[in-house]
Amino acid sequence: MFNFGNLGELMRNAGKLRESMERATESLGQVKVEAAVGGGAVTARANGRMEVLGVRIDPKTVADGDVELLEDLVTAAVNQALAKAREAAAESLRSATGGLSLPGLGDLFGKPDTP
Repeated sequence: MFNFGNLGELMRNAGKLRESMERATESLGQVKVEAAVGGGAVTARANGRMEVLGVRIDPKTVADGDVELLEDLVTAAVNQALAKAREAAAESLRSATGGLSLPGLGDLFGKPDTP
């Protein structure tokens, strides 16, 4: 038989969890990561909202004139920065939920939920 007392407790905790998630989501803009590729030739910065904050290119890389290499380095740096941001954001939200695995959270950061 179902215990309705547990349902009330669940509903109270859901409100607290929602508030924690809202605070964590708001703070994702403060999560900042950086990724460098090509021995530091290109560096990309991103935040927990999956926004690219900046890209720095070593002037020597531009002077070489290899546009294709530069394009590849920028792509790699941005992808690595976004992957780090995704992980940092997911960790931030996991800590806000007390490690509770919530369905759909994985999709929020482009990763499927794992059982």
